[in-house]
Amino acid sequence: MTPERFRTIVDAYGADVHRWPDAERAAAVAWADLHRAEADALLAESAGLDAWLASQQVEPPEHALVARIVAGSPARRPLPHRARLWWRGAAFAGIGLAGGVAGAFAMSFFILTGAPTQGHESVSYLTSSFDGSNADWSGE
Repeated sequence: MTPERFRTIVDAYGADVHRWPDAERAAAVAWADLHRAEADALLAESAGLDAWLASQQVEPPEHALVARIVAGSPARRPLPHRARLWWRGAAFAGIGLAGGVAGAFAMSFFILTGAPTQGHESVSYLTSSFDGSNADWSGE
């Protein structure tokens, strides 16, 4: 523990030893025992600040202020059960429609581009090992 680190701990956490970080508490207390005059000066300065901060009280807000804030906030009304059910059904239908459109697009792409053209017997990305294709991938 260095004097600078001890000062940092006291400045950050105050004079109460119980507020100091657990990992450094023992080292800080040992340093304070070895350097009693310097530690007492730092702790006395910090104790005065701690006492002043503890004496400060924040008044609770007045009831009129709380009522004004609550009255000005937007009211959130839950949707009726039928409306929630309708939105769930619409979401389910939308997902199904999106899947159908994606499938139709994929099929139209493969049908339009999959027909043999320019004398080719089959297109290599549409073949399988069971169709007698002449595509030989054994070398890869």
